[in-house]
Amino acid sequence: MTDDKTKRDFRDRDRVSADEDYEVRYFAKQHRITPDQVRELIGAHGNDRKTLEREARKLRG
Repeated sequence: MTDDKTKRDFRDRDRVSADEDYEVRYFAKQHRITPDQVRELIGAHGNDRKTLEREARKLRG
């Protein structure tokens, strides 16, 4: 089920959904990693945005 983009609140800002391709692509572009790497991070560390950002920085070196 896709997000309803007419609802503009901040409930999901602290999470990254692996099921939503646009969220994965945006996170990947933002952190200069691949969408596959984002999905691997989500699988290994969960979908908490702060944790994923920390782990993405480790991937870049």
